[in-house]
Amino acid sequence: MVKHVILWQLKDELTAGEKATIKKEMKESLEALVGKIPGLVELKIQTEYLASSNAEVMLDSTFEDETALKVYATHPEHVAVADGKVRPYTKVRFCMDYEL
Repeated sequence: MVKHVILWQLKDELTAGEKATIKKEMKESLEALVGKIPGLVELKIQTEYLASSNAEVMLDSTFEDETALKVYATHPEHVAVADGKVRPYTKVRFCMDYEL
């Protein structure tokens, strides 16, 4: 099994209301990918955080193996969500992938 964890900061110019809407849409769109992409076992989005945090959205996903993670990265459904619901609104992205 492989974990794929992403932390995002949203763009500074977004209002609090815009950020709330964007986080909701990111969560719904990304979590909806489960069952649509082979090898994607689990995917959760966290949008609530403590004041000590320096990220606003976390993706915590599990894949069958590294090959499945590579399939996910280029899968058309994932790319559509990333290009439409994530990348336009984020300024910083950190990623960590590791084997369980």
